[in-house]
Amino acid sequence: MAYQNALVGVATAAFYPQLTIFGSGGLQSTDITKLFTAPSAIWAVGGDLLQPIFQGGRNRATLVATKSAYDESVANYRESVLTAFQEVEDGLSGLSALSEASTTQDAAVVDSRRALELANNRYVGGVTSYLDVITAQATLLSNQRLATQLLGQQMVLSVYLVKALGGGWGASQIQNEQIRPKAIQTIQQ
Repeated sequence: MAYQNALVGVATAAFYPQLTIFGSGGLQSTDITKLFTAPSAIWAVGGDLLQPIFQGGRNRATLVATKSAYDESVANYRESVLTAFQEVEDGLSGLSALSEASTTQDAAVVDSRRALELANNRYVGGVTSYLDVITAQATLLSNQRLATQLLGQQMVLSVYLVKALGGGWGASQIQNEQIRPKAIQTIQQ
């Protein structure tokens, strides 16, 4: 965009006349003994005035074209900024919704564990059949899977948000990370 703006300035400057003054001098002689005498000196002075009058509308057309290119680059910049704002807003609202869903699902997992514990105790006590225990295990597994899927979606959306904010990381940084799960995490899986 800055480059296109500079080109508009160059096209505007083409409307003004340019005055060039130049000069040259030297010595020339066929006899070395007469080289430094006045008749051996040569010099020239001149000027050049270029006027944009004879350009036939080319300067106006160039100015219009460069202004159009500048306007296009401004529009592209605005579009990219608005897209970035939209991506960030989408990421933030998505993380908020997933956070609420994850909290609700974590409560469902806790309730399912409690239901499994009760079904197990009732089976051990001889009150119900093992079918109730299996049903409670299936419900717990289903709730744990959904909680894990929500966590995965949160992580993907977090990466999307970091990317939308302009952040990033290199492969060397990821390789250096040492992730060690806690014992309770490996047992729960």
